[in-house]
Amino acid sequence: MTTPILQFGTSRFLQAHADLFVSEAMEAGKALGPITIVQTSGDPARAGRIGALSATEGFPVIIRGLEDGQPVERALRVRSVVRSLSTSSDWAEVKRVFVEEARVVISNTGDTGYSLLDGDSVDGVPRSFPMKLLALLHARFRGGRMPLTILPCELVSRNGEVLQQLLVELASRHTPDATFVSWLSERVIWANTLVDRIVSEPIEPAGAIAEPYAIWAIERQSGLTLPCEHPCIKVVDDLTPYARLKLHILNLGHTLLADRWLKDGRSEMECVKDILADQAVREDLMTIYREEVVPGFQMHGFGAEAEAYVATTLERFANPYLDHRLRDIAGNHAQKIVRRLVGFQDWCPGVSMPRLSAIAGR
Repeated sequence: MTTPILQFGTSRFLQAHADLFVSEAMEAGKALGPITIVQTSGDPARAGRIGALSATEGFPVIIRGLEDGQPVERALRVRSVVRSLSTSSDWAEVKRVFVEEARVVISNTGDTGYSLLDGDSVDGVPRSFPMKLLALLHARFRGGRMPLTILPCELVSRNGEVLQQLLVELASRHTPDATFVSWLSERVIWANTLVDRIVSEPIEPAGAIAEPYAIWAIERQSGLTLPCEHPCIKVVDDLTPYARLKLHILNLGHTLLADRWLKDGRSEMECVKDILADQAVREDLMTIYREEVVPGFQMHGFGAEAEAYVATTLERFANPYLDHRLRDIAGNHAQKIVRRLVGFQDWCPGVSMPRLSAIAGR
């Protein structure tokens, strides 16, 4: 079966996000077609997942959480994935699918997905994801195929532009072909995207448990091809409001709660929903949202959007089914404070933020 969607990454996030959206859209006749999933890490511990993702019966995704204050639970079956490959063992087939079938490429390769490795090249099977992608794009270019749309889902600001710049630089060094470099720059569609859904647990060997809330915001540009039509996919003129709301309300809230958890020396097993059951903690968070965060967004004309997103965020935090442990959120805490708190202060000069300043100062 031809697969016009090629996905790099087997994460539980993509299973409950892009893969689920395409599956639901296929049922409604609103998708380009099915998906080939490619494992880029070569991790043998995930070999079982590879086969299970493309099983004929599909894999489960369970949606659990609150919608309009009411608990919901839905068991779904994802059947959009019909082929699963690994770059370590199936490189020739990965290249064939990329060259001959793909119209849209999706990636979610983790926090270090854009990192390069010393001595890596486009010869043989490259080791890093950027070099793998470069080799595949070069093969497609040499094959005379049409350009395609690339939809990176890594949590990188302006991820499409960042990935494009990286690949153009790599192409200039490793494939001295000016025509190919121009093709990458001018013909391939590198979309900036923002993804948001908390996927709390894996289901073995494939599947996931996720919250009801989900969005996939994709910045509009000429020539953009979408994998499907779906209510959670929004094509927007500017990602900035969506990115700022997520970073400086949802992510900032997580960091504030993690900071309180660290400062108080609370239980290793405590989750977001548990710490918010402490009325003093909840009141502190609400005060910061109300007196420091929302006024910052008001300065930029997004006050109403911020108030609505705060309400949505608090409902997501209160999800009774979600075991989102604070010890996990507290990883790389200092860096998160800089990006989420200090970055917000820098974006909103002149807005009084004494509580955020005190936390950032520690």
